[in-house]
Amino acid sequence: MIVQTLEGRRAFIRDNTRLQATPHAPELSLYLADEITPIWKLTEEALEEIGLPPPFWAFAWAGGQALARYILDHPEIVAGKRVIDFATGSGIVAIAAMKAGARSVLAADIDVFCEAAVGLNAEANGVSVGFTDKNLLETPPPETDVLLAGDICYEKPMAEAVMDWLRRGRAKGAAVLIGDPGRTYFRKDDLVRLAEYQVETTRELEDFAVKRTSVWTLP
Repeated sequence: MIVQTLEGRRAFIRDNTRLQATPHAPELSLYLADEITPIWKLTEEALEEIGLPPPFWAFAWAGGQALARYILDHPEIVAGKRVIDFATGSGIVAIAAMKAGARSVLAADIDVFCEAAVGLNAEANGVSVGFTDKNLLETPPPETDVLLAGDICYEKPMAEAVMDWLRRGRAKGAAVLIGDPGRTYFRKDDLVRLAEYQVETTRELEDFAVKRTSVWTLP
């Protein structure tokens, strides 16, 4: 299967998505799915047949867009610093951090398709982003200056594990920023809201054309 290689995955993404500006961070262009791209029409069964996991990397989710917007507007958060973008997906947050002047950014996601997506999207925006498909939740948070995470609270066990990991990262001295559009399992009782945005999305993804989305930090 052609998608079993990095180059095959890159070709698949180029053929099945469209390079376009993101609604809430139009400075950034990503290879995304929309109603006129082939991947938009693929069913879950069709995805399985070609060996493609659910293509979360093919969409600019509201939490990632909000976090990217905040970083671009407040570059001092990442400028000159080492950054890790957890569950990077398309790489929008990682790319925003590099555009804002980060010293280095490691994009992490267990979906190997994200390596191809992040690489293509980084190239399209003129930056270089590192990538790992290791499950970072299996080890203590690495030494870094900033931990970023957008839209990581879809399921309760995952949300709890990620938030615990981020809190441990904060305890080690890393700044932590999270973008979230009000997911059910997002626990924010010990967080501080930094900003709130109205982020354009699609009804097919979120049941709303616009999602109220916030950026949070661990004090």
